[in-house]
Amino acid sequence: MEILHNLGLGFVEVMHFTPLLMVFIGVVVGIMVGVLPGLSPSIGVALMLPVTFGMDPMSALVLLTSVYLSSNYGGSITAIAINTPGTPGAVATTFDGYELTKQGKPLYALKTSLTASTVGGMVGTIILILFSIPLAKLALSFESYEYFALGVFGMTIISSLAGDSPAKGFISSIMGLLLVTIGFDTQLPFSRFNMGIAELSDGIEFIPALIGLFALGEIFYSIENFDILKKGEKAKQTVLTEHKLENKKLWKLKYLMLKSSVLGTMIGVIPGAGGAIATFIAYNSAKNSSKHPEKFGKGSLEGVAAPEAANNGSVGGALVPLLTLGIPGSASTAVLIGALMIHKLNPGPELFEKEPGIVYGLFISLFFANIVMLVVGLLGNKLWVKIIAAPKKLLYPLIIALSFIGSYFIKIHYLM
Repeated sequence: MEILHNLGLGFVEVMHFTPLLMVFIGVVVGIMVGVLPGLSPSIGVALMLPVTFGMDPMSALVLLTSVYLSSNYGGSITAIAINTPGTPGAVATTFDGYELTKQGKPLYALKTSLTASTVGGMVGTIILILFSIPLAKLALSFESYEYFALGVFGMTIISSLAGDSPAKGFISSIMGLLLVTIGFDTQLPFSRFNMGIAELSDGIEFIPALIGLFALGEIFYSIENFDILKKGEKAKQTVLTEHKLENKKLWKLKYLMLKSSVLGTMIGVIPGAGGAIATFIAYNSAKNSSKHPEKFGKGSLEGVAAPEAANNGSVGGALVPLLTLGIPGSASTAVLIGALMIHKLNPGPELFEKEPGIVYGLFISLFFANIVMLVVGLLGNKLWVKIIAAPKKLLYPLIIALSFIGSYFIKIHYLM
């Protein structure tokens, strides 16, 4: 009964004009952050942190967590529309989301992504409320053996994603492992394999590499095939006149969304794992359990729903060690620790005892943020489709410009 009492206190804390306004502003800003390549959720939360200095603790935390939650969804929009994952967690969404767009079904992918993200956010919040402390203790029990096993498991997913080209999958994984060896290692006091280039001393940044691989890679491929010179009126009309996704098709994905949401939350609880790992594991799990695994990578709705549910489910999971133990579960929650301390709140067990209204008010605000995200997302889908239908000779220069801005923006973030 104590949890119901605390939820009541939290509801009272949130049901004021300022916190509710912060939920709306946070969701809108978060979606914009997710859409822009290079602006990851952690960068979005960091950019909004100075805005909260003059706010009360409740409003400040509500704003930052709303940005965190919705930016995870926002990354899927460009992943689906232009094969450019706005956030690292949206990489797996490109596999089937962009394929649906090429088939003239962007609304299918966008609506599935939005629904799965909302379900994942809701499930993650419920698990956060009910199992915060037990899950935090479980995460702390992870040692080097468990992390090594998780890494090996992540490597095995490559075999599933490689499909009919195991040789290409093997070569890609070897290249990826070689690239990761560039820069400092936690066990060595010097930089490796940087070829004397100062900019490579810290290794290759993940987000710029991600942008170059997906965004610029897609553009170069299109230029190579002279797609930019082809008339796109037929494709444009197909995109704009496409029928909406029937709700019964989404309903068939309910168990997959729930399973992926729980999986994403559990992985999000592990400090350092993050949403990107959760999405790949969820995608692989969905493919292995699907009745039609051959459709994955060719425009499967399951391939969109699973990673998106896991991605937003990981938000609730990452907040578990933050609030209960003061340990950040992700890069975004590391910024949230700073926000808590700025407002003289020490994350940990004492926070639940001394400020139950603020803690459970934050939980309640996550429910509101998911609802607002669903509404804003549904209203915005028509806009995203219009962007997809834009002439390629206008769209490609814009994508290239955003890619370069996003890649350099990460350096500005480190200097802040």
